[in-house]
Amino acid sequence: MNTESSLPLSGRIALVTGAGSGMGAAIAAHLAALGASVAVVGRREDRLQAVAESAVASAGRILPVPADVTSDADVSAALDRVHAELGRVDLLVNAAGVMLPNPLADGRADEWERMIDTNLTGLLRVTRAVLPDLLDGTGVRDIVNVSSIAAHAVFPDYAVYAATKAAVTALSAMQRTELARRGVRVTNVEPGLTATELGTHIGNERLAAELAAMFAAIEAVSADDIADLVDFVVTRPAHVNLRQVVILPTQQA
Repeated sequence: MNTESSLPLSGRIALVTGAGSGMGAAIAAHLAALGASVAVVGRREDRLQAVAESAVASAGRILPVPADVTSDADVSAALDRVHAELGRVDLLVNAAGVMLPNPLADGRADEWERMIDTNLTGLLRVTRAVLPDLLDGTGVRDIVNVSSIAAHAVFPDYAVYAATKAAVTALSAMQRTELARRGVRVTNVEPGLTATELGTHIGNERLAAELAAMFAAIEAVSADDIADLVDFVVTRPAHVNLRQVVILPTQQA
């Protein structure tokens, strides 16, 4: 018996954004371990190469594809390369994201634009590119969108970040109404406090200290915990769609 061909994701081709670190990197490694061929997409080529090298013993292949999800040209070129080297995508994980909290009164339009273009428009841009593969395919096909509990929980000074994640949650529900009839499953994952580098991008010292205090008080979930959850979601039978999953640390109310 061929062990690799018996793995749950053997033969599937995945594309994971935000895969240079954190949730995206962990999800990509897990999918490859389950037999998928995985294109890891992100801005930092060295990080993508490290993800590929760390999973070299996996059953599936990892292909580093440097691209910025805020660029139409980058996304188009990335998909061309995936098609040429792996084939047509049947599993898309939108994990790219940035969190830049600040009070609305600070008027940081630069940060607003970066979050909106990465967290929301970037997700739309990549999904638009991959949709023809998903809609023309057969068998199990998945979109997994990584949102946040900030989509519906109140965190002062995180208004624009929360707005982008609320949009991802709403968009996921709307995607499902259009794509379910075509056999494409859509899952929205909303993590709570998670130990990744996302919080290290915060430039506001007060908010960075507040987040550090949360990590000191609560045992956060890990990127691997999120990846375990995605493993479960995409290995369900084709007729089963987990539409929305919230994952929190036990100590986070």
